[in-house]
Parts: sequence; C-alpha cells; structure tokens
Amino acid sequence: MRLRTLLIWLAVVPTVAMGTQVTVTAERLLAQAEKLRSDVAAAEQVGAPLYTLMVDMQAERTATAARWAGADGSEGELRARRDATDLAAAEFRRFAVDPSRSFADVTRLLEKLAGHRQRADTRNGSADSTLAYYSDVIGKVIQVYQQEFSHAEDAELAQASRPVVSMLQATEMVAREDTVLALAGPSGDLSYVGYDQFVSALGAQRYLHEALIVPHLTVRDQRSYERVVGSPEWQTKTRIESAVLSGHKDIATGIRLPAETSGWSAAHATFSVQMTTLNIDLARSVLARGEAKADDLQAEVAWLIGGSAGGLLAVVIVVVFTTRSVLRRLDDLHERTVTVAEETLPEVVARLQRGQSVDPDALPTVSGDRDEVGRISDAFARAVAVSVDGHRELAAERHGFGLFASGIASRTGNLVSRQLSLTEDLQDTFGHDEALLAELMRADQLTVGMRRQIENLLILAGGEVPDPHTEPMRVADLLREAAAEVEDFRRIERQALDETSVEPSAISQISHLLAELLDNATRFSPPKSKVVIRAELVTDGLSVEIEDRGPRVSPERYEEMNGRLHEAPPYSVLAQNAHRLGLFVVGHLADQLRAKVTLRRSVYGGTSAVVILPRQLLVATDAQAPREIEPQARVLELLPAPAPAPTLALAAAVPSKPAAPEPAPEPAPVPEPVVHTSAGLPSRRTKAPASVPAAPAAVPAPALVPAPAVRPALPERVPQTHIAEQLREPRAQERVVRPDTATPEEVADAWADYEQGTQTVEEELRRDQP
Repeated sequence: MRLRTLLIWLAVVPTVAMGTQVTVTAERLLAQAEKLRSDVAAAEQVGAPLYTLMVDMQAERTATAARWAGADGSEGELRARRDATDLAAAEFRRFAVDPSRSFADVTRLLEKLAGHRQRADTRNGSADSTLAYYSDVIGKVIQVYQQEFSHAEDAELAQASRPVVSMLQATEMVAREDTVLALAGPSGDLSYVGYDQFVSALGAQRYLHEALIVPHLTVRDQRSYERVVGSPEWQTKTRIESAVLSGHKDIATGIRLPAETSGWSAAHATFSVQMTTLNIDLARSVLARGEAKADDLQAEVAWLIGGSAGGLLAVVIVVVFTTRSVLRRLDDLHERTVTVAEETLPEVVARLQRGQSVDPDALPTVSGDRDEVGRISDAFARAVAVSVDGHRELAAERHGFGLFASGIASRTGNLVSRQLSLTEDLQDTFGHDEALLAELMRADQLTVGMRRQIENLLILAGGEVPDPHTEPMRVADLLREAAAEVEDFRRIERQALDETSVEPSAISQISHLLAELLDNATRFSPPKSKVVIRAELVTDGLSVEIEDRGPRVSPERYEEMNGRLHEAPPYSVLAQNAHRLGLFVVGHLADQLRAKVTLRRSVYGGTSAVVILPRQLLVATDAQAPREIEPQARVLELLPAPAPAPTLALAAAVPSKPAAPEPAPEPAPVPEPVVHTSAGLPSRRTKAPASVPAAPAAVPAPALVPAPAVRPALPERVPQTHIAEQLREPRAQERVVRPDTATPEEVADAWADYEQGTQTVEEELRRDQP
C-alpha cells in the first residue's frame, strides 16, 4: 500500500470511527426510544385486554371451584363468569396478532378452555387438575406481561415496572386463596392438598408485599397502597387468613375451616377492586415514565449529532492539513526511492551476477540527517548496501562453486579417459575371448555413461561440453555417436539422411542432449522394445524425434516437463528435482543451442521427444549414396573390434600347405596423445582408419607353423576389413548379458552415480600417491 494511501487512511479512519460511533450511539438511542414508545403503545393496546383476561380467568376459576363444591347459586355465577372470560379472550386474540411477541403461549392455552369447562361440568377427573389449568393460563398471562413490559434495556424503567409485576403476582396469590376457600363449599371441609395450597398462596403473597412491592413504591404510589391495605376489607382478609392458619380443625378427610371464613367473599369483592385500581395506576405510571424517557432520548440524539458533527469537522480539517504537509515532504524521497529500486539496484545486481565490478557512487549513501525523512532515506541506503553485499557474496560463492565443480569434473574426466584407453587396450589384447570381450564392452559403455555424468556436472557448473571436433559431422554420424553413449545401444534404431551436417562447435552439445534423451528412453521402456531415433529437415531446421514405448504419462506431467524444457529452469529447481538431473541438463543445453525440446505421447502409448535444431547449426553436405550396414557391423562400429587371433590358430583351422614367406613385421604403432578440450576435460581416444594392404590368403601347410617370437602389430579397426576369421564364421550362441536389474529410478539418479564414482576415483588417487 502506498504511503499516500496510508496518510489518507490516517485522515479517513478517525473520521469514520467517530462518525460510526456517533451513528451507532444515535441508532441505539433512537431504537431504545422507539422500543419504549412501542411498549407504551402495546401496553395501552394489549395490556388492558391482557389484565382483563387475567381477572376474568381468576373469577371463573373461583366460580368453577364453588360449582364443584355445590354452593348455592354457583351455576348462574359460573355461566356469567364464563361469558366474561370469553369476551376478554376474544378481545385479547384481536390485538395479540404480532408474531414477534410472546402471545402464542396464552393463545395456545386458551384453545383448551372448552375442554376443561366440559370436564368441570361433568366432574371428570379431580377438581385440582381442572383448577390447575386456570392457574397455568393466569401464570402465562403474568409471564407475558413481565416479558413484554419489563423494560429490561432501561434500568430506571425496569426498576419502576418491578412493583407492577409483583403486584400482579400478589393479586394472583390472593385469588388462589379465594379459589381454595370456595372449593371448601358450604361444609367448610378442605382436603390437606387444598390446605397446603392455601398456606402456600398466603405465604407467597405476604412475601411479595413485604419484599418486592412496598420497598420499590414511589411516595405517591406508597400512599395509595397504604389506603388499600388499611381499609376494613383488607383487615378482614388478614383476620380470616390468620383464623384459617390457627383456628382450623383436623378431620378424617382433611381440615374444617373456622366460621370466620364466611365473611371472605364480601371482603374479597371490595379489596380486589381496590387492588385492581392500584395495579392500573402503577401500570399507567410506568407507561408515563416510558413516554417521557423516549422524549429525553430523542433530545439526546439531537444534541449528540450536532456536537459530533462539529467535532468531526475540526478533526477532518486538522488531519487534511497535516497529511498534505507530510506528503509534500515525502514526495522527493518517494521519487529517489523509486529510481533506486527500479533502475539502479537491478543494474547493480545484474553486473554482480555477470562478475563485473560495481561503482560505489551509483548506490545511495548515508547522509546522517536527523530529520524523520532523512532517517528514512538513510535506512533505505543501508538496506540497499546490505542487499548489494548479499548479492556480491552470493555471486562469489556461485562462481567459486563453479570453479570447484569444474576442477572436480576435469580431474575425474582425466581418470575416466585413462580408464577408456585401458578398456580399449584390453579389447585389442583379449578380443579373441568372446565372453571377456562382452564384459569389456559393457565396462566401456558404463565408463562412457560416467563420462556423460561428468559432463552433466560441468554443464551445471556453468561450463561447456568438451568439443574436440573441427569439421562438420553428418547427421547420421551424429546420431550414431549419441547412441554410442547409451548403455543399451543395441535397442536403438537410427534413421537419418546423409546430405545434412552439423556445425563442429555444436556437435558435442547436440550429441550430449540426444544421448540424455536416448538414455531416458531406453531406461523407461520395456527391455526388449526398440527405441527409434529419426532425423529430417523441417521448415525451422532439423527435427530429431526419439520415440519409445515406455509407460503412459499424464498430460499434466507432460505440461510440467515441457515447461522446464522450453525455458531453462533456475538452479533452485534442482534442489527439489535432484532425481531428474537429465531433464535439467537437457533444458540448459536446449537453451544454449536455442533449440526446442517437446515431450508428448506417441502413437504407441509411450513418449516421443521432438528436438528442433535451428538452421544456424546446420551445414549442407554433398549427397552420397546411403550405406547399408548390417546389424552386426553397426554394433561393431560403435564398439572396439577384437584383435585378430594368433597365426597358430589360423593354421589349425585350414589344411596344411607349404608356408609362404612371412612378411616383415610392421613397426609398432605409437600411442596417440590424449586430446584435451578447452574446458580441461580429455576427449575419448579416436583412431582414423588407415589403408592397410589386404592380408595374403591362408594356404594349406603340411605341418603346423609355430607362432613367431615377436607378436605382429595389431591392424587398424576398419569395419568388415580386418575382422578375425573366427568372427566371420557362424558363431555359437553368445552368452546373453542380462540387463541391469536396477529400477529406473535408481538408474536415473545421476547425481548419486556421480558422487559414488567421484569417491571411488579419489580413493584410487590416494592409493597411487607415494
């Protein structure tokens, strides 16, 4: 995020924070005021029907108890109370239609009223269960009143509404006492359960009056309360309650009430009206407080919005001027920083990677200013200096590692070259032993593979593949040379034209690239399957296609590998893909040659590698007739030929004739010096075919001719010219050299092969030292 944006946010965040706080506070206050007004409206609309329903249900419960006890005139009284309850219930249902409020419980219980009335008329069940239904309905009414009009979000109104709810509960307890006394009937006999209910209701209503009503009444409401409890009717109620507690008599079925209870009905009819009036006054007082509180909240919101608007304006002005001042001071620093980051530093890093020196004046310097902007500039200069030092050290380490790897490759290459020369000498000396010759051939191929891995190390170290060639090479010979680098070369089938040649400077690189692809194709395909390599001219240059019949590869895997081949991957990828060294080397060789290597699925289900070499690497060659090479001769062209057998063996194989004069022995050939490349690696020893006179035909001799004391010089290896007679004749079945049983993953781990070979060579060097 830009610094300008941060400074703008410095102005925006406080403004938005203050505005948000004001908005949230105003919305909360307005919502509280709206809730108060809504509660007041609901109390005025639903509170009265709800309270009326509670009073009528209490009266019907008492009439039902009297009817159950068989009191005189109870039937007409019950009918009148039921009509009043039905009117109150209908009025309640008409206003209790808001689904967001908790009226559903009361409505659901009212639907069962008809059933309980029928049980009371038929006296089905016990009186306690029928009367308990009315108590449940009244309890739900009080609970709804407490939930809807308690004003829990406002502490002051919650404190004022607490006596109202407690008064309703106390009124319900007195009504339950009235119901229990009515259930006693004219006889005054009451069961133990009824007596317990009476005692519980009495204790509850006295606790409510003493603990929850009187302490929370205002002075005005307390005077009204004292008028009610000081009336003669309330005193009569208290005297009757005390008489029931202390003057009852125990009988077999329960208790018998005292005679004083006869005055309960008249007293209850009077003080219940007084309590109802007091409840209504308390409720109206709470509603009036709620309306006044809502007005106060709206006024508070108006003052809050006005004051906050002025404060926000002042904050915005101060922050805007401060931000513009800071931005002006940082503008120059911003331009200098961008110039260094986008131009100077990339150029310095690029020069260090190329091994060039860096001018210190091109980098920013520490000025030592104590100003905040100056300290930021100095900190940036120090960061640039640390970064440049790190890149300089990294470039030096990479260059040193390249020299180290090149040195190891050069030393190991010398030893491999000596081993190849020794192998060729052994092939010349013991070529008559077919089993030993086969093992020597295998050792020769393994050594060639080791040399290719050394060249891989040289490529990774930043060097070039040794290239001893000075003349263009035909494409057919180039394919033959690449195939000779592969251990399982017998499975490779070559198809190429001879009228095209390759520039000498690119021969070794192309041969190495194709050898890596051919080695991969032979290792990851069935042992007896053929690997075909064909070359032909195309529009963009020379196309070389290598096709195997290995396992299937997913399209995603092809896409990943082609991405690394089309663009040489950085060396950091090698740390994650060390087991795929060949693919890494091919990618770098293709990048050096400006060639394009693409892997795709072949028509046989295996993999087809297509290499497109640019025309700049090709040279036209005079057309020549293609040579037909027998399979056996093709193999012998790739491997050293065995030396001819001694004269004694040739004489034993033909009839005896007089011996011809033995020609003068040729001088022993002078060993060729080891040719070294520009990179320091020795190239494999090669011999140019020389014209040698044909050997005289063998004639029968009467006796065996002993072999000469001095062994004649070995002829030069020219295909089909100096081959031994034993090899011209049909030979017995050669011992099959079984393929290596190692898995493709183990064979493909070229890095491990290189390390093991290097350790072995170093041990031999230490043993050879005096």
